[in-house]
Amino acid sequence: MRILLDENIPVDFARELHGHEISTVVGLGWSGVLNGELMRLAGESCDVFVTLDRNIEFQQNIPILPFAVIIVRAASNRMVHLRPLASAILLAVTSAKPGELQKVGT
Repeated sequence: MRILLDENIPVDFARELHGHEISTVVGLGWSGVLNGELMRLAGESCDVFVTLDRNIEFQQNIPILPFAVIIVRAASNRMVHLRPLASAILLAVTSAKPGELQKVGT
């Protein structure tokens, strides 16, 4: 699967998601791009978009997107809070379908 990590997730977290093609918003030079445009760009480059942005489900029309969205619910975007969720994120990725929203974490 092609996974795109939003800019609110540390680039280092990509190492935790083994077995997938990982890119980051930062690495692609898309930092600061507004969500609407980011969703358009992501549609051309990923199967799953992973974010910490809990508002994205209210701001975007997820069911029409050509990729799945996974919202990570963690205490912060620090690795200490994200690393324990890596296996749950990987599990969500394997079952993700285009236009579907999944939430991981508490």
